[in-house]
Amino acid sequence: MAEPMGFFTDTTLCIGCKACEVACKEWNQLPAINGGQNTLSGNSYDNTRRLDGINWRHVKFIEQFDANDPNRTGGRWLLMSDVCKHCVQAGCLEVCPTGAIIRTQFDTVVIQSDVCNGCRYCISACPFDVIGINEANNTAMKCTLCYDRMLGGLTPACAQACPTASIQFGPLHQLRARAEQRVQQLRQRGESRAYLYGVPGDGYTDRIGGLNAFFLLVDRPQVYGLPERPELPSRNSLPGWLLGWGSGILAALGGLLAFRQRRMAAVEEAVAVPARGREAAPPQEE
Repeated sequence: MAEPMGFFTDTTLCIGCKACEVACKEWNQLPAINGGQNTLSGNSYDNTRRLDGINWRHVKFIEQFDANDPNRTGGRWLLMSDVCKHCVQAGCLEVCPTGAIIRTQFDTVVIQSDVCNGCRYCISACPFDVIGINEANNTAMKCTLCYDRMLGGLTPACAQACPTASIQFGPLHQLRARAEQRVQQLRQRGESRAYLYGVPGDGYTDRIGGLNAFFLLVDRPQVYGLPERPELPSRNSLPGWLLGWGSGILAALGGLLAFRQRRMAAVEEAVAVPARGREAAPPQEE
């Protein structure tokens, strides 16, 4: 197996240019939203809105300003180019019934469109809401981390196009070491809120083994639309499974109790009928 590869996205370097979105669409030949007639979302400059089957990169614009301040002083922008996380333990891969979702030799997660039956199980299983249906072929699709380019020794299109090196591609061990250095650098410069989301031991993604596409953040994960404690569907289903079994057992006990009560009532009625008959019978003449 080849060396595990991935993305390190430093959100403090993102300028919101969307070059990554354009490069991704061009290389993967993904259609424009609504045939190129997209509408304004009203959510800052974010008109892509979300990741889905035709948007495999999504630049998020998060404005943190005092709405009561007409001069908008003292606030900040948070920008993040979001993408599939290529989870170390991937929920989508766990639930796929056809084997369409595979882990490649680069430790990335890829959906094979020619095997996908469009069941949508992976969509509900993804804790990051990454996957969507591409209506052109009615199959689930998402970022492949440019698997075809990696086979040729090339950098993924989004990382190649990023003008500020906010999106960095390479072997995971190198990216993690570089990311730790960047966090220390930012803290030395006064950004005490800097931390990594998606690395082993981060306290956030441990339940899915970490992410092969991880991020440097300066606010809580929820602010960026990331789950604080993502989990595998098998772990999420345990409480429901226990509740289902518990409800079934209670229903069975209730049914047995009701059956027993009806049975006892029938027995009592059977015993009472002859007794009433003897009481009502006329006395026999000697």
